Amino acid sequence: MTYDFRKIEEKWQKYWAENQTFNAENDSQKEKFYVLDMFPYPSGAGLHVGHPLGYIASDIYARYKRHKGFNVLHPMGYDSFGLPAEQYAIQTGQHPAITTEANIKRYREQLDKIGFSFDWSREVRTSDPGYYKWTQWIFIQLFNSWYNKDADRAEDITSLISLFENEGNGTVNAVCDEEVELFTADEWKAFSPKKQQQLLLQYRLTYLAETEVNWCPALGTVLANDEIVNGVSERGGHPVVRKKMTQWSMRISAYSQRLLDDLSMVDWPQPLKDSQTNWIGRSEGASVTFYTSSLNGTGEAFPIEVFTTRPDTIFGVSFMVLAPEHELVSKITTPEQKAEVEAYIEATAKRSERDRLADVKTITGAFTGAHAIHPFSKEPIPIWIGDYVLAGYGTGAVMSVPCGDQRDYDFAKHFNIPIPNIFEGVDISEEAFADKEKTVITNSDFLNGLPYKKAVKRVIFELEKLGQGKGKINYRLRDAVFSRQRYWGEPFPVYYVDGMPQMIAAEHLPIVLPEVEKYLPTETGEPPLGNATVWAWDVQKAEVVPNSAIDNKNVFPLELNTMPGWAGSSYYFNRYMDPKNTEEVFSQEAINYWQDVDLYIGGSEHATGHLLYSRFWQKFLFDKGLVPKPEFAKKLINQGMITGTSAFVYRIEGENTLVSKNLIGDKSVQPLHVDVALVNPSDELDLDGFKENPLYADFKDAQFILEDGGYVVGREVEKMSKSKYNVVSPDSICEEYGADSLRLYEMFLGPLEQSKPWNTAGISGVHSFLKKMWRLYHNGPDGVFAVSGTVPTADNLKTLHKTIKKVAEDIENFSFNTSVATFMICVNELAAQKCNSREVLEPLAILVSPYAPHIAEELWAKLGHRTSISTAPFPKFEAKYLIESSKEYPISFNGKMRFKMELPVDITKEEIEAAVMAHAKTQEQLQGRTPKKVIVVPGKIVNIVG
Repeated sequence: MTYDFRKIEEKWQKYWAENQTFNAENDSQKEKFYVLDMFPYPSGAGLHVGHPLGYIASDIYARYKRHKGFNVLHPMGYDSFGLPAEQYAIQTGQHPAITTEANIKRYREQLDKIGFSFDWSREVRTSDPGYYKWTQWIFIQLFNSWYNKDADRAEDITSLISLFENEGNGTVNAVCDEEVELFTADEWKAFSPKKQQQLLLQYRLTYLAETEVNWCPALGTVLANDEIVNGVSERGGHPVVRKKMTQWSMRISAYSQRLLDDLSMVDWPQPLKDSQTNWIGRSEGASVTFYTSSLNGTGEAFPIEVFTTRPDTIFGVSFMVLAPEHELVSKITTPEQKAEVEAYIEATAKRSERDRLADVKTITGAFTGAHAIHPFSKEPIPIWIGDYVLAGYGTGAVMSVPCGDQRDYDFAKHFNIPIPNIFEGVDISEEAFADKEKTVITNSDFLNGLPYKKAVKRVIFELEKLGQGKGKINYRLRDAVFSRQRYWGEPFPVYYVDGMPQMIAAEHLPIVLPEVEKYLPTETGEPPLGNATVWAWDVQKAEVVPNSAIDNKNVFPLELNTMPGWAGSSYYFNRYMDPKNTEEVFSQEAINYWQDVDLYIGGSEHATGHLLYSRFWQKFLFDKGLVPKPEFAKKLINQGMITGTSAFVYRIEGENTLVSKNLIGDKSVQPLHVDVALVNPSDELDLDGFKENPLYADFKDAQFILEDGGYVVGREVEKMSKSKYNVVSPDSICEEYGADSLRLYEMFLGPLEQSKPWNTAGISGVHSFLKKMWRLYHNGPDGVFAVSGTVPTADNLKTLHKTIKKVAEDIENFSFNTSVATFMICVNELAAQKCNSREVLEPLAILVSPYAPHIAEELWAKLGHRTSISTAPFPKFEAKYLIESSKEYPISFNGKMRFKMELPVDITKEEIEAAVMAHAKTQEQLQGRTPKKVIVVPGKIVNIVG
C-alpha cells in the first residue's frame, strides 16, 4: 500500500469534523491549557504559505499538550470588520457582509486542509451581531466608569456622582481632562442635567472630545497612526491630513503606569516589552507655565504649559516652539505673521505624526510674532511653531534649550536664534549631557554649582513659589481615538438628547448595522451611516425606527460613527471561553476555569496596537471584577516571517524592451515584479505565459533580449505579498505534497522567531521523509502493513528514547525545526535496524502526531486503535535505554589503530588488558613478541607499545 496522502488527509479531516475531536470542555477535571493565535482578518486573497507559520507552531503545542493529558482550548475566529471589505463595497456596491462571508469560507477551507486542531464550536466573528453585542456592552461599561487615582482602579460612575453631590470635585483625585471646572456640592446640585453630563464626560473612561486626528479624505475616515505609511494611507496610498474632529476616545492614559508595571507579570519577548515601554513613555520632570507677553498687542497674557525632564536647564531657554495645531497659535499670532503661520499650518497638516517624529533632518518652522516671559529672568522669549512638536504629545509646547538639546540647537542655528551658554566650561556633547549626574549649571542666580538632582529640586521649589510650576510624571501615551467614519464596523449603542450622548440599555443590545444605499460619506460630510434612513432611537418602543420619526422628544438621532478595528479584538480571547452565552459576556464559571491564555502566538507588528489596547481592556474588566487576571496572556511568542523570492524582469528605460538579467551590462533598466508562477526552477520566464497574462498587457508586443534562447529573471528575497507577485498558495502545496509535508517543512525552515525564505523545491525532502516513515510500517512492493509484536532490540529502544527525549525538549522550548531533523534521524536509524516492533513504532506515531497528524492518525488506526491518536498519552522517556552496557575500544599498536573491540563498560583495567591480549588479532599483530607496555585508558583506548 503506497502513501496516498490525499486520501489519508481528506479521511481524517472529515473524521475530526464529524467527531468534533478537538472540542474543549469548560468543566473538565483535567488541567487546562489555553493556546491562542492572533485573530486573522479574512482578506479576499486568502492565505499564502507565510500565514500558517504561527498557526502550525501553536497547533503542534496544542496537540502536544493534549497528549500530555491537558484539557486544551485552541479556538479560531475572525476579526471580520475592516476597511478592505468596505472599500470593495464602495467599488462594487456589494454589501461588506457578503464579501466577508465569502472570504471567511475561503479561509476556513484553507485552514481545514492544513489539519489544524481548532475547536470550531467556539468560532467568533467580530462582525456577528451576537458577538458585537458584547463589544457594545463593554463600551457602555467604560462610559459608566471613571478612574479613581486613590484606589488606582476604575469605579462605577455612580460613586463619582455621589462624591460630587456630597463634596463637589475639589478633593476628587481622578484621571480626567486637563481643564476641569471646580465646583462645590451645592453648585453641582444646581447645575442643569446637561451641564452635569458635560462635566461627567470629562471623567468617563470613554468620552467625547475634540481631537486631532489623521483624516483621509479619499477614504472618508479617520486612520490610526499604524494605518499610515510614509504620509499616506496604508490602504490605497491616499493623502492623509491632520484635522480636529469631535470623536469618541478611550482614556487608556489612566492605565499608563499599570501597563508599564505589569509587563513584569508576563513572559513576552523583551523587544516587544521595550516597544510598549517606549510607547507609554514615562518620564519624570516638571510642569512649567510660561505666560505670553502683552508685547503681542493683545493685552491678554495666555498661559503656555510645557513639560520638561530637565527643569534645571530653564535658564538656557532662548525660545519656545508650539505644535502647529496648538490651540493658542491662532490667538497669539501677530497680524504681520498670520499669512506665514497659516501657510505653514496648512503644509504641516499633510504630514502624518509618524513622519514628523521620524524626520530629524528636515528643519521647518514659522515665527508667530509673539513672546512669552521667562518665569525667573522676566526676559521675553520668542514663540515659534514647528512640526517636530506634536499637539498630542505632552502639552504640545516645548521650552527650547539649544545649548543642551540637539534638535533645539539645529532649529536655533537654522533660524538664527541666539544661543546662550549656561554650561560654562562643561562638556555639553549629547553623550555628556545625557549623564545628568555630571552636568553642572554654573551661571544662574540660585543654581550656581548645584549638581543635577539638587538643581532640579531647587527649580521646582522656586517655580511652585511663583505659582508657575510643579514636579510631574508625564506619559507619552495618549488617549485612544475610538471613532471611525466607516460603515463596516460596530455601531455605537448611543443616541443623542440635546447633543449629549445617552447609552442604550443593555437589554436592547445589539444595535445592528442598518442597511444603506451607499457606503461613502454623505454629501454633507457625515459618515456613511448618515445615508441610513432607519437610524433613530425610539425611547418608548426601545427600538431603531425611521429617521423621519425623529422629534427629539421620544425619538432621537443615533451615533453615525462606528468603532475601530481594535474594538472587537480587545477581548475576543475571553469570549472564546464562553462564546455561545447570550446572557452575559462570559460566565464566571468559564472565566474562572480558563483564567487566561497560556500561550499566545502572533506577529510583532501588533506590539503597540492590538496588544496594548487588549491589555487596557483586560485591566478595565479586571477592575470591574469580570476577569480574574489583570493580564490576559502569560506567554507570547512572535513568529518570524516567511519571505518570498520575488522575480523581476528588466525594462530598458524609455523603451518597450525587456532584457535578460545577465545581459543588462551598463544599460539603464527599470526592474518590474513578475508573477513567480511564470518562472521555472532555472529562473527562466515563461515568455508565452507572460505575453498572454492580462497583468502584463503593456508588454504583449515588447521586444525581448534573450540569452541562449531564454529570458532569465532576477531574484530577490522580499516580504511575501500579493503586490509583489511572490505569493505561494498553501492549496497548491497541499495538493502536490500534502498538508503534513507543508506543516513539517514550515517548521523545518528554521527557528520559529526568525524570518526565513520560502523555497518550494525544498519541500520534497520532508515529503520523502514521510514516504520513508510510511515504509517503516509496511513491507514489500505491495506495501503490506507489517508491524509485529517482535521484542525490540537495544538499538531500537535507544533510538526511540533519545527521540522521545529530544522531541519533548524541543516542543517545550519551541524549537520545532530541530524536532523535524530528529524525526528524520530516527526513521533512518530504525530503517537501518529493520525495526518493525509495535513497542517502538506505536510511540513513534504519537511523537510525530503533533507535526504530521494525518499520517499519524492513519498509522494509529492501522495499529488497531479505534479512537483518535490526539489524546494518546505522550511516550514516557526512560533514561535506562540510553545507558551504554558496552564500549567499543580502538586497539592501537605503537599509536596506530589496527582494530576495534567491544567490551563491557563495567570491566576493570586489568580485565580489559587481559581480554585484548587474548584476542586473535592482537596475537596476529604481535607475532609472538612480548610488548614492552600496555597502556589502558578505561572507556577510551588501549595502546600496545612494542
